[in-house]
Amino acid sequence: MSDAPATSDGHVTVGTTDTASTAPAGRINRSEVAHLARLARLAVTDDELDLFAEQLDVILGAVASVSDVAAADIPPTSHAVPMTNVYRADEVQPCLPREDVLAGAPDVEDHKFRVPRILAEEA
Repeated sequence: MSDAPATSDGHVTVGTTDTASTAPAGRINRSEVAHLARLARLAVTDDELDLFAEQLDVILGAVASVSDVAAADIPPTSHAVPMTNVYRADEVQPCLPREDVLAGAPDVEDHKFRVPRILAEEA
């Protein structure tokens, strides 16, 4: 939402393009949703502003609850279980003989694939 400090009454002032609005700390209001919609160039109705404000408030509350649980002594993780590299080692292996590879080509020129031109020459 905003990194602005909360006022003594627990509100945060959030600047918008036209006016500043206040909302209880940790909550999002209609004017902030309208501002976000303008930034995203979304056309939203008044009913959608109310609905989105409620939905975003629930989402922000869930994110805040995760932040409350996170402790300094628990390292951040990206996966619940340890991951190991499941790929084989990158080792040089013999490849197919050139004649076998080119045998399946529709056209060959100078031991290379010959393909139709798809881009015009630039002058």
